[in-house]
Formats: sequence, structure tokens, C-alpha cells
Amino acid sequence: MSYAVIQTGGKQYKVKSGEIIKVEKLPDSKADTKIEFKEILAYGDNKMIEVGTPTVQGARVEANLIKNSKNRTILIFKKRRRQNSRRKNGHRQEYSMIRINKIFSKDGKVLSEAEKISKPSKKEVPKKEVNK
Repeated sequence: MSYAVIQTGGKQYKVKSGEIIKVEKLPDSKADTKIEFKEILAYGDNKMIEVGTPTVQGARVEANLIKNSKNRTILIFKKRRRQNSRRKNGHRQEYSMIRINKIFSKDGKVLSEAEKISKPSKKEVPKKEVNK
């Protein structure tokens, strides 16, 4: 199983094809669009690995954006004892959920590809029977 180490949003992620991950919110992105990551730090599999200096030129990773959303609220509470001073604040970090489709090597060859997701059609969904 091949993998790649990508850099986005100031963080590094080890990804495999077919994997769904949360990354920092990608700017100007809509749901169900293709995203291409070109900052690939390394890629490889169990037998070999290609490491960049600092990135591997020509390597890329294709992904689909599933959705943009916000995480749960994190509460920040600061209190100074015996000062009657307290402050309560909340923060919700935005993120993008992506699904990795393909990993390409530096010469453009596909290293790994995710299986296609088939959505069930309305005809295939069985209807519930009501017994009276």
C-alpha cells in the first residue's frame, strides 16, 4: 500500500488512497470539487521511498472535497484568583474534510488509486412494509 506525506495549512499529513481526513480549511473551496496537492514531502510503499528536498518536484496527490465545516466549541476560561477577574471565551476551528483519490509519482505514474464510491439509487432502497 503506497502512501504520501503532504503539507497543507502549515501541517503535514501521511495519507493513503481512499482515506478520509480533516485538514485546515482550504480557501475558496466548494463541496464536491477536485483538489490537487503539489507540496509532497515524500511518497513510497513498503519497498521504496522517495524523499524530497524539501518537496518532490512533479509528484502530486488528487483529492475530493467532501465538506467544509466547523469543529466542536473549545472553551477558554481564564481566572485570576482573588482578583474577581474571569474571562470566558469560545472558539470553533474551521476544517475541510477530504477524500484522497490518487497518488502520483514524480514522473506522473499513478502509484495508488481509490475505489469508486457508488451511491445507492432510489430504486435499490427497499421500502418498509406496514402491517395492519
